[in-house]
Amino acid sequence: MKKLMIAALMLLGTSAAFAGDSEALKAILKAKTYSEAESLLKSGLSQLANDEEKAKAYNKMVDLAMEKVTKEQAVITQNQMAEQFKQGKVEPYDTVGFYEAAYNVVVNGIECNKYDQKPNDKGKVKPKFFDANKDRVQSCRIHLVNGGDVYRQKNDTETCLKYWSKFLKTENDPLLAAVDKKSEESFRAQIAFLAAYFALQKKQYEDVEMFSDFALNDSTYGKDALTLKLESMKSQLKTKEDTLAYAKKLEGLYQADPTNDVYFENLFSAYQGNKDAQTKLINDRLAKNPNDFMANADKGILAMNNNDADAAVESFKKAIAANPKNPAVLTYLGQCLNFQGGNAPDKASQKAKYEEAIKYLEKAKELDPNESQARWGYYLYQSYYGAYGADDPKTKAVEQYSK
Repeated sequence: MKKLMIAALMLLGTSAAFAGDSEALKAILKAKTYSEAESLLKSGLSQLANDEEKAKAYNKMVDLAMEKVTKEQAVITQNQMAEQFKQGKVEPYDTVGFYEAAYNVVVNGIECNKYDQKPNDKGKVKPKFFDANKDRVQSCRIHLVNGGDVYRQKNDTETCLKYWSKFLKTENDPLLAAVDKKSEESFRAQIAFLAAYFALQKKQYEDVEMFSDFALNDSTYGKDALTLKLESMKSQLKTKEDTLAYAKKLEGLYQADPTNDVYFENLFSAYQGNKDAQTKLINDRLAKNPNDFMANADKGILAMNNNDADAAVESFKKAIAANPKNPAVLTYLGQCLNFQGGNAPDKASQKAKYEEAIKYLEKAKELDPNESQARWGYYLYQSYYGAYGADDPKTKAVEQYSK
């Protein structure tokens, strides 16, 4: 009797150990095309027996998508060789299908690993597809960079953003933790900045902040990426409480990085309507560096708003001494000098102020000929008019800016 029970238990154990795949998985594994497997997986996911089967199913999706990538990659490589050595014929290939297949490899490879890393029936983690898929997914992530740029050049920002988003969002995925990504360092920040820019256009604010973070420390794109991130934050302000919370967050960021011009300027703007806070912010910065460009420029703007042209001119001149190539500040300075000219006590003093204004406004014109950064034209004409009169050839030469 005892032997019979042992035999029965062994039989049960054997049948459990060698239980076959579910019918849903069998159907997926027999699929010949990606679209067929995708349809079967969507309809039969809940019928898969366990995490192991789900990993197998998603790995099948990777296999099928990779077949398309490999096929088109072979044509691309052959074309490159033909062009390089001037031998053979350049053959057309399925650009759309190639990049979409690369995208599908990444999506399904990540999903496969999610189930592949879960404990089996014995509580042990024994991934079967990790090693093969990490390399396949990484190679296809790089294809997504090129694919996104192809669609960017076609002005299809939606598809461009789809590919670049997937590239960036999988950067730190566990499947790719051990993958060498040094080659990405030469272009990651640029892709992140452009992706953040497109995401901001589409009001995808969470993505803007995520993508911007990839570029914040980059010497080329860091400042602009930070501007996009802050712009995203500002775009979400709906109440007074939101604005106060935003200003509070900026205060913390600025305190941690007090030399950051972007934080300073955005904090100055966030304090709009609170002159005491703006003045304190400026004075604290000038106490550390009396020649700071941003602080002197903003101090001049506050003085302008208070109709104090003398104080504004003093501050703007200090700002220009620190940065003589800012069209906006040059224009503000010229505007204030023009105002001083109109209020000067005698003609000689008037002319001197107008001519001084002309000097700075002509510099603004040189730096910004299309007035894209500052509207210097009107004040330039007014200054020539005040200094030389309406009929002088020099005034006539800038008359086009009088309107």
